[in-house]
Amino acid sequence: MFDFAIIVRSKTRRELLQDKFQTHAQAKFYVERSGGTISDIDAEHDRFYQSLESLIAQLSGRLKYKIIDRSYLPSFLFAENHLIITIGQDGLVANTAKYAKGQPIIGVNPDPTQYDGVLLKTQVSQTARQVDACLAGKNQFAEITMAELKLNDGQRLLAFNDFFIGPSSHISARYIIQHENQKEEQSSSGILVATGAGKTGWMSSVLNMVRGFAAGATVERYQNLGWSSNELIFAVREPFASRQSQANIVWGMIGEARPLTVESRMPTAGVIFSDGVERDFLQFNSGAIASVGVAPEKARLVISEG
Repeated sequence: MFDFAIIVRSKTRRELLQDKFQTHAQAKFYVERSGGTISDIDAEHDRFYQSLESLIAQLSGRLKYKIIDRSYLPSFLFAENHLIITIGQDGLVANTAKYAKGQPIIGVNPDPTQYDGVLLKTQVSQTARQVDACLAGKNQFAEITMAELKLNDGQRLLAFNDFFIGPSSHISARYIIQHENQKEEQSSSGILVATGAGKTGWMSSVLNMVRGFAAGATVERYQNLGWSSNELIFAVREPFASRQSQANIVWGMIGEARPLTVESRMPTAGVIFSDGVERDFLQFNSGAIASVGVAPEKARLVISEG
């Protein structure tokens, strides 16, 4: 079934600094001049590469492999014979799942002291067992619901955790929102749409902000959503009521029969992006209409051996 492993990784902080400053010495000078210390960044870098080398060693004799940086995900074509392994923070699983076409993903935690590992169900030392179980078809998977957004011009975007619909900078978003039987013009800081898997992400900060004001059932209903629940939640950030804008539709659940539609009223600077990746965005300016619902694709995360 699988004869090739695709290892998806991110650059370490040390590598990002060296990309910017060309050399380690110049990066060290910049960090220490700013009051920081390079030793923690170096130690983090070393731990990551120790984990990566261990992972590669465990693939020896099992699968051929290719390592790609997360920046190549939008253009990389995954195939049915690919077993996907991410090694990095939780967000790397979310970013990869959007392009994985339903192929299994083994999320490896390279440093449990640094990463929470909500989506990283495999420790480095367990990689070989997980791969062997996948090759034998004996793994258990969590099927994770993703969100889908379509524009009226045919463009489409998936989200593992959440969508942001709004302005590209600190200005007010203007749009017409429609959900179930309600429709109104709004001005706000933008709209968040989140999946069940995204409840520990950006949406959680919104719920924390309004916890003291929202009905408890609203918060609890979303927090009880499982990863496979075929519902999404949306929240309007800081809606402003005026003569031209209302603030009645501030949150809601999105399902198969309850889509969310948003029509842009912004002449410029309107954007839509998913899972916090701002550089991979769709323009959302006047005339654009976005429809948001549950995606037909599912992410498949390896959670244990069978």
